[in-house]
Amino acid sequence: MLSLALLLIVLSSSIHPALAAKKKTELLVSAAASLKDSLGEIGKLYEKQHPDIEVTFNYGSSGTLQKQIEQGAPADLFFSAGKKQVDALAKQDLIGENKTILLNELVLVVPADSKLTFTTVKQLTDEAVKTVAIGQPESVPAGQYAKETLTARKVWDVLQDKLVYAKDVRQVLTYVETGNADAGFVYKTDALTTKKARIALKIIPGVHSPIVYPAGIVKESKHPAEAKAFFVYLQSKEAGAVFTKYGFKLSE
Repeated sequence: MLSLALLLIVLSSSIHPALAAKKKTELLVSAAASLKDSLGEIGKLYEKQHPDIEVTFNYGSSGTLQKQIEQGAPADLFFSAGKKQVDALAKQDLIGENKTILLNELVLVVPADSKLTFTTVKQLTDEAVKTVAIGQPESVPAGQYAKETLTARKVWDVLQDKLVYAKDVRQVLTYVETGNADAGFVYKTDALTTKKARIALKIIPGVHSPIVYPAGIVKESKHPAEAKAFFVYLQSKEAGAVFTKYGFKLSE
């Protein structure tokens, strides 16, 4: 009996530390695909400073992420590439505190070895251009900005047969990188992530809605205090330095 008691004591002492180890709190951040590189780095920095937190990202088009939240998908924070999506969720009382954190620019990219040159988006109507990739305007903010640009320049209707639609801005970039599109509309920050495509034209901001990136705390978050802390960190100088490194502009 004594040996059995000793065995139980040994076993309990060996198991105890594992039971006592504090389980990490997982923060789920639904974020626009264009934020993948910068947020990936910021998430790692935050985890080093907060070892009890694990930051998980769900990337996609802002419109798709909006619908997921509307349908009850779990999320603690929403970081959108468009104001429309956050405003819609706030109107439904699904998003609480929110703020515009970043600004971006729209550019036209072509494959790195392309001979095409542009001084205006009207040149997309030229015979040399067979396919133009854009995000789905209904769900991808970059696609919405591209449609606004082409509409302002009166070539949206003319280009319909050339348009190739993508599920998010990163897919647009992939189409151009692989030569499956002769040109495509992405953010400046996306273009800076690759050597397989180059910026052929910078779009002047006056022809489309302002490109803003608001973030907000999801009302149904299971970890509101932790979500708030990360929301504040996204606005810190440390996070701002990472965003700036990847080509974003900080909102004032």
